[in-house]
Amino acid sequence: MNQEKQTKKQYLQQKLLEQQGEARIVRKIIMIVMLVIVVVAACVGIGGYLYVQSALNPADPDNQKIQEVEIPIGSSVGNISTILAEQGIIKNAKIFKYYIKFKNESGFQAGSYKLASSMTLPEIIKSLKTGKVVMDAQLKITIPEGKQLVQIAHIVAEKTNQDPKDVFEQMNDKAFIDKMRAKYPDLLTDEIYGKKVRYPLEGYLFPATYDFYEEKPSLDMIVTEMLKKTDEVLAQYKDEMNEKQFSNHKLLTLASLIEEEATARVDRDMISSVFFNRMKIDMPLQTDPTVLYAKGQHQEKVLYKDLEVNSPYNTYQNKGLTPGPIANAGTVSIEAALNPAASDYLYFLATSTGEVVYAKTLDEHNQNKAKYITNKK
Repeated sequence: MNQEKQTKKQYLQQKLLEQQGEARIVRKIIMIVMLVIVVVAACVGIGGYLYVQSALNPADPDNQKIQEVEIPIGSSVGNISTILAEQGIIKNAKIFKYYIKFKNESGFQAGSYKLASSMTLPEIIKSLKTGKVVMDAQLKITIPEGKQLVQIAHIVAEKTNQDPKDVFEQMNDKAFIDKMRAKYPDLLTDEIYGKKVRYPLEGYLFPATYDFYEEKPSLDMIVTEMLKKTDEVLAQYKDEMNEKQFSNHKLLTLASLIEEEATARVDRDMISSVFFNRMKIDMPLQTDPTVLYAKGQHQEKVLYKDLEVNSPYNTYQNKGLTPGPIANAGTVSIEAALNPAASDYLYFLATSTGEVVYAKTLDEHNQNKAKYITNKK
């Protein structure tokens, strides 16, 4: 009997020891599981933080190329976020959406925006609210009014550290021009390839200041921006152009003649009226800048012998407009070409003070020359 009790006691002790051992194993397993859960949670948290932090950074800090992003009317924050992500301006649409809500940003407008994937989220938001590029331009190129293609090539070459001859040659390269035509087919029509046209892009590079956000923009990019500006400007006058039967080429040609003849103190619509009045009676325009363009050189004065230069651009020898523009023209000259003043004048000349005097007859014009011009041709 005592032996049975002793055996039973030993059995219970053994079971207790086994249970204690199992309990220790279970506790170890639980501790390991908990540790794994903590580690996984920490990793997920850190990973999530890094993911969000990465999504808040610029999509491509080294890519400063400006893109046009169109935000349609009625776009929600979610729509805007998706559009920006699809264009590569931001990394993650959802993060951007939550960022906007967290910052309590609003006031986004529909329209066309210039953005870059190197921009920060605050810069993008500011642009979307103001419609302006908030990045600092890496390069500015200013093209004044009345500049010819060869002069524009020199300006671009100087700003981009290139050979002016190389820039000018590329601007006249047919493959290059055809590439531009593919971008702006409505602007660069077949007229620029007229057999008497000297330089196809002459007069088409609009006078303005252009900002570039790349350190070394290509000539392709530079010329594209200039043509885009011309296209945008002419689009404002399409109804008038159609009504008055002006093609892009004809309008820019006439505007260039007005631009080159005008002084700072002249009303361009008056010069325009003189040109229109002469064309109405089939009289040559006889404008000196066309002679200089025909000669391909700058002179302080046009001499009588210069009037004999054999060129389709010489308006003393040829009636009507020149085959194409002789320079670029600003909006004032473009508007003057579309809306000449009402006058009966057929002649004008600039005085030494920059003022312009007009005459209806050749006799009046000669009297004005005798009065205002001391050094005759």
